[in-house]
Amino acid sequence: MPPTTANTSGTTPAFSPADVTVLFVLGGPGAGKGTQCSRLVRDYHFKHLSAGDLLRAEQDRPGSQYGQLIRDCIKNGEIVPMEVTVALLENAMRETIDTTGTKKFLIDGFPRKMDQAVKFEEVVCPARLVLFYDCPEAEMERRLLERGKTSGRADDNAESIRKRFRTFVETSMPVVDAYDREGRVVKVDATATPDQVYAATKEKLKQALGDKF
Repeated sequence: MPPTTANTSGTTPAFSPADVTVLFVLGGPGAGKGTQCSRLVRDYHFKHLSAGDLLRAEQDRPGSQYGQLIRDCIKNGEIVPMEVTVALLENAMRETIDTTGTKKFLIDGFPRKMDQAVKFEEVVCPARLVLFYDCPEAEMERRLLERGKTSGRADDNAESIRKRFRTFVETSMPVVDAYDREGRVVKVDATATPDQVYAATKEKLKQALGDKF
């Protein structure tokens, strides 16, 4: 039997999906997830939580018990242990709710693996949808190499990019497929211009969540 996102642990999530809305935002490296998230934040008042940004911030935080582990994983194109990422996301959500009252979250670049999806839904909150940006590998590589000229990110180089592609296809696409079987995927063609991709994103989210999502 393929893994599903059903909660079989008997645990109660930290947040109720009746009260908190979580959209997972997935797509290969360079698919444009961050660009589209920033627009949804601007227009629909979501809080954007990038798993990668949280991990990068944690690796540089003085005294972090996870810092070296995160640095090694990112350098090698490997996935950080899910307990670390789930804990960072839950803490960021709780802080956001406590300080701003915002209860709508775009979680970008997570879950990377099926067990992460299951763990997050058991411990933190069941996701409403996966927003999946579909983009061919050649186009994503072109975008990332261009970004690497100015980003300063250690993983924006050809070797790291190809490792990230392989990791995404092998471990993240099964997550998209599993949610798709449950009818919880909104798929957007990410090859067009950012404006066109955003127009398609808004239209598909309205169809899935209603006009006032």
